[in-house]
Amino acid sequence: MTRILDFNGRDADRTVTVASIRALKGSGHQYVQVTAGTSEEAAAAEAAGIDMVVCLAASVPDVRAGSSRLFVTAAIDFGGEVTLDDLLATAFRSLSAGADAVITARRLDAVRLLAAEGVPVMGHLGFVPKRSNQLGGVRTVGRDATEAAALWRQFQELEDAGAFAVECELIPAAVLAEITPRTDMATISLGSGRAADVVFLFQSDVVGESPRVPRHARVYGDVASLQQRIVDERVRALSAFRADVLAGTFPDDTEVGRIDAAELARFVETLG
Repeated sequence: MTRILDFNGRDADRTVTVASIRALKGSGHQYVQVTAGTSEEAAAAEAAGIDMVVCLAASVPDVRAGSSRLFVTAAIDFGGEVTLDDLLATAFRSLSAGADAVITARRLDAVRLLAAEGVPVMGHLGFVPKRSNQLGGVRTVGRDATEAAALWRQFQELEDAGAFAVECELIPAAVLAEITPRTDMATISLGSGRAADVVFLFQSDVVGESPRVPRHARVYGDVASLQQRIVDERVRALSAFRADVLAGTFPDDTEVGRIDAAELARFVETLG
């Protein structure tokens, strides 16, 4: 655990820091990252020993309420930000709310602006969901030498723009294995193999909550069944309550307040 001063100048403890993420390069050590969108998910991640979580910018307060120690990265591309000023404002709000870094898939000018303002910024390369239409669907990026070379140039440009880390989504494992030791950015693998500084999966996939699990994910739990059991049990209990009311069996004498018979009689006299 490392003591830091957060963006607001307050004392805080963190499991990892930007500096320790940078130091992963060539160390042989890896961090583990998952998504978290609620205080419960963040608390579970901390209890499980997860090092880092990523969330939507709007969810930072809830996530930080669940864990004061995890390294939190705010995804700042999902709140309707249009201009670079919008993006910068969201980044500052996220840091003020407790985020340690931000991630954006926007153009290099956005990364440069954030980095120039001292915002720890991650990029996003490989498969970017918002660009799946241009890519022709959900697919691996870098499947041939030409595409892999273009991807490597994007890594170099992103590093030059000031990103300290990059999410690498659906890149061939062998391609990322060649890129990771050649970039100073920490690489975060989502479906791109083990040869990265950080390995990342969506928490909903890990815990068995997703209705559709991607090929690159592995399911370790069955939260979906537990959630369905809660839904079923809620309906069962409410149905039983309604049935008892209609049958005249709720409430019974043990479930209501009482008054002495003499006192009741005196009360009734006052009503006359």
